[in-house]
Amino acid sequence: MSTDGTPASVPEAAIPELVIISGMSGAGRSTAAKCLEDLGWFVVDNLPPALIPTMVELGARSQGNVARIAVVVDVRGRRFFDNLRESLADLDTRGVTRRIVFLESSDEALVRRFESVRRPHPLQGDGRIVDGIAAERELLRELRGDADLVIDTSSLNVHELRAKMDAQFAGEEEPELRATVMSFGFKYGLPVDADLVADMRFLPNPHWVPELRPFTGLNEEVSAYVFNQPGAKEFLDRYAELLRLIAAGYRREGKRYVTIAIGCTGGKHRSVAMSEKLAARLAAEGVETVVVHRDMGRE
Repeated sequence: MSTDGTPASVPEAAIPELVIISGMSGAGRSTAAKCLEDLGWFVVDNLPPALIPTMVELGARSQGNVARIAVVVDVRGRRFFDNLRESLADLDTRGVTRRIVFLESSDEALVRRFESVRRPHPLQGDGRIVDGIAAERELLRELRGDADLVIDTSSLNVHELRAKMDAQFAGEEEPELRATVMSFGFKYGLPVDADLVADMRFLPNPHWVPELRPFTGLNEEVSAYVFNQPGAKEFLDRYAELLRLIAAGYRREGKRYVTIAIGCTGGKHRSVAMSEKLAARLAAEGVETVVVHRDMGRE
């Protein structure tokens, strides 16, 4: 603190990198935090939001020994939760590089996890687990909207969640923007962690071509069939151009992660082929890109 009682300014070169981990109880916050800890981050669990700027200041005084801090914020500290926005504004004023990772999951998956460990939801009180989940989802709604990275863990096991965290944070140098291009099938539901969604069902379905049906969009013949259809190449060109515009805006706003979902009926042919081509375009333009085929092989 300075002599007048205001927070002391922190030298820019000494400011630690900060990640705030939050999200639904039972969605995997502890696993995400443990992954960052294994990657060398200094992790603090259940820190009241009002103390986050103080933690950053202490890290800055460590002479480089604490260069990356991860803080887990959850509803156990709900009486402090109203202070989070004020703390985030304070961090922005100080020029702290901070990101918010939000762990999401479906109601069904969360209920199943709580029932398997025979523990109540922290907000259910005298009600049911689903009541606690609904209350928490409403409490965290605004924070989820502000998150830089949303990970849906509904269908992920511990190892798959760790792989996603590793993919985002294991690099030595932080890229300007990281993109996940995800193919999916509409019949299995929209990905809840998607920032952008595109629908490939305007293209003829290779499923109805007997010799292509057994294969996926990773197959050269299937991909050639998809991109020989009217509108396919034009869509790829125009959507890539649109993403360049969006990516520039994300960078200006400090958003470092984007999930682009490309859907077709079953997530096997058209969406897979388009996702592969789109990811290649993004990678060629300097965007670090991960491709995920959510529903391929599910039929």
